[in-house]
Amino acid sequence: MTMQQTPLLMHRLMDRGAMLQPEVEIMTATADGARSQTMLETRNRAHQLAHALNDAGVKIGDRVATFMWNGARHLEAYHAVACMGAVVHTLNIRLSPVDLEYIINHAQDKIIIVDADILPLLEKLAGKMPSVEKIIVAAEPGFENWSTSLPNTVDYEAFIKGKPTRYNWPEIDENSAMGLCYTSGTTGKPKGVMYTHRANYLHTISIAMTDVMGLSATDTLLGIVPMFHANAWGLPWVATMLGMKQVYPHRFMVPDHLARMLMDYDVTISAGVPTIWQGVRGLIEANPGKYKFKALTRLTCGGSAPPPSLIEWYWDALNVEMVQGWGMTETSPLATISRRTGKRKHLDMSDGERARNQAKAGLPIPGLEIEIFDDKWNVLPHDGVAFGELLIRGPWICSEYFNNPQPDKFHDGWLITGDVAKIDPEGYIIITDRTKDLIKSGGEWISSVDLENHIVGLSGVAQACVVAHPHPRWDERPVALVIRKPGAEVAHEHVLQHCESKFAKWQLPDDVLFVDAIPLTATGKMDKKVVRAKLEADGYKLPDQR
Repeated sequence: MTMQQTPLLMHRLMDRGAMLQPEVEIMTATADGARSQTMLETRNRAHQLAHALNDAGVKIGDRVATFMWNGARHLEAYHAVACMGAVVHTLNIRLSPVDLEYIINHAQDKIIIVDADILPLLEKLAGKMPSVEKIIVAAEPGFENWSTSLPNTVDYEAFIKGKPTRYNWPEIDENSAMGLCYTSGTTGKPKGVMYTHRANYLHTISIAMTDVMGLSATDTLLGIVPMFHANAWGLPWVATMLGMKQVYPHRFMVPDHLARMLMDYDVTISAGVPTIWQGVRGLIEANPGKYKFKALTRLTCGGSAPPPSLIEWYWDALNVEMVQGWGMTETSPLATISRRTGKRKHLDMSDGERARNQAKAGLPIPGLEIEIFDDKWNVLPHDGVAFGELLIRGPWICSEYFNNPQPDKFHDGWLITGDVAKIDPEGYIIITDRTKDLIKSGGEWISSVDLENHIVGLSGVAQACVVAHPHPRWDERPVALVIRKPGAEVAHEHVLQHCESKFAKWQLPDDVLFVDAIPLTATGKMDKKVVRAKLEADGYKLPDQR
């Protein structure tokens, strides 16, 4: 053994930014602007929080839950809980009370830190959280005079007041747990993914790489991806490690507020699901000349595939690169990345070719292995034609669910992602669909994602969702739900004519339904299971069955 065996523990990364750039700001949006604290203040407060939690009886391995928006106090909780050896369990504030009750009790959370403005959501679980010993209430401006019916509550500031600003982080095994996140939008009960220090340490360093997110200490991050969802794609960890300026929107998640933060705080990079960036685009188009983004260089998009038309628009209109990332809660979450120029040969591509390439899920991040398999677990060729079950393995990939055996989700050391994909000769992953969202018509498969991305490219279409609907002869047929842009006069025949330019007749939607909204999951993805269930509950019939 010729090298030191230093455990890969998160405290070695999380204290770094404040040491190198103590004066850099952490901003949290308020109703009339933002409150600011420095990186050094944030680190000191995280150490104070760790002392307070330790004094409250939190031990190594205990679960401390957060029920919070994105903000500086949530970042302090990330820092304190993980580094003291406990487990930061991020609760999704958009889940139903039934799911939240199950998750809190399954995780056996000992303490919950909650934002004051969403206390009413947590109050619905009063008397149903037997493991919870204390609730810490964080109050942003306007909510300082909070009150609650929940027992054993304490104000966040009172809880940490007077505590030392240095905590001796424990030296524990690098495979110890440090984070817990539950999947959403799944069938059955949510499943917990327990992240370890080693996994998160490697993930944090990897996503900062130039060919991944290309992050540096000079960047300013607008953290839109919820910190309660899959580590906020790992961005709070890497931003704190590097000492980046961070801006968090808290509860102010409407397009106008996001656009003004991008502009006012000279944000260089942000991240969100496609619905966020579609909303911001619509705002900019409706207000020509109002928004000027002089510092913004890239937007990371994930959760579902952004259509090439959206990627092209941001480049053409704003000179901003849309970086697509693919992953899931089980992959910590980032697994692949698709950049404007992922390889040297792409330097000679046209803008349109680059946009189409960026719409692929991307290349695997170094350290990960990805393959596609047929139904007999044979590896399929990387020819861009064969498609099969997408499997992945690597040092930050889930190997089991927390206290919930799911053997059908794993195969011979691989995680079964539930995605159907192709891999092209360049190594790019092309997600065809989620297994449960593929449409099987007459024995042939139709990709709902391909149809959606093409429909959104039609002028006047803001959003599209394609789902399968039962058919007595063909088994299933595609139905498209379409949201028009304000004032657009898009008709049924326009959508079908547009699809005919790319798809065979049997792949075209049997029907186009114009709607005002499409249901979303708790993480901002289109909730296709809800769409399918509503069509069935409403007695919807395909045109040839009416």
